[in-house]
Amino acid sequence: MKHSIVIIFAVFALLSCENMIFEEDKASNDPYVNFEYLWNEVDLKYSYHELKKIDWDAIGTKYKSMLYPEITEDSLFTVLATMLKELRDDHVNLFSPFNISTYEVYLSGPENFNLRTIRENYLSAPRYTGAFTHGFINNQNIGYIMYSSFSDDIDEETLNHVLTHYSGTKGLILDMRSNGGGDPANIAMILERFATEKTLVGYNITRNGPGHNDFGPREPFYIGVHKGINYNKPLMVLTDRSCYSACTFFAFACKQFPQITLVGDTTGGGGGFPNGGQLPNGWTYRFSISQLLDVDGNNYAEQGVAPDIRVNFDWTNLNNDEIIDKAIDEILKQ
Repeated sequence: MKHSIVIIFAVFALLSCENMIFEEDKASNDPYVNFEYLWNEVDLKYSYHELKKIDWDAIGTKYKSMLYPEITEDSLFTVLATMLKELRDDHVNLFSPFNISTYEVYLSGPENFNLRTIRENYLSAPRYTGAFTHGFINNQNIGYIMYSSFSDDIDEETLNHVLTHYSGTKGLILDMRSNGGGDPANIAMILERFATEKTLVGYNITRNGPGHNDFGPREPFYIGVHKGINYNKPLMVLTDRSCYSACTFFAFACKQFPQITLVGDTTGGGGGFPNGGQLPNGWTYRFSISQLLDVDGNNYAEQGVAPDIRVNFDWTNLNNDEIIDKAIDEILKQ
């Protein structure tokens, strides 16, 4: 069944980076009870065992052997957190009163963003409109817009103002570098301003059975066309390895729009939506329970969305941002 974009993103907002659904169980501080609970939850619900070729049985045997009855809370956290890192997923976290585990996928690629270079050499007098930092660059004929987090709310009035402000430009640069994700509903709010027709951008499938490859039916994602102020000239979207979760989804969706070009580095991934629960000792956790498929049914978003044009920042020359420069060149060629 096809759902409207509003309903789909309302559901995904519930499962977004900031939300988890907790399941209660009988309280216990026994390290073996907590280990078995977490291992079983991941075994039954995590969505990327097969894709990442994870031998969860072997991993469980390895880390269970590190337990002992008198293990401290801090040591137990280390064992469980290190086990979860084997999933290689920044949507996988363990939360305790004294620590939070992370994977930090952004460290797998070079740093490609330096705010000071942008402010000193491209955007000396920026405007701040809602969630966007923006201004004219390249002799006023290109608009540059920075969106730092999908957790920052976007509204129609803000988008109307920004797109009207740059209506006379040759093209726009939308800088998504270092955007770690947030509310997926903002993906459609932005992209519908660049769409000329209703566009299928992919599907979501959610783990629904005991087998590691048991998933429910495909749920389609569509981007509609905004009935108002739009922008149909070239759009360059800048990405890097710190572009994660909703930001990866945004880059993933951009692949279906011919006027949008991704420039920079592969995104960090995060194609699965997270859900979570509570261990018997009160600690909480989350991990990916779904997969994002492209229009042909391929799954590559979890490994990151590759740019159309790959460019790295040259840290030996902080007066230039090679990613922005390449985006400018691409706009001027069109």
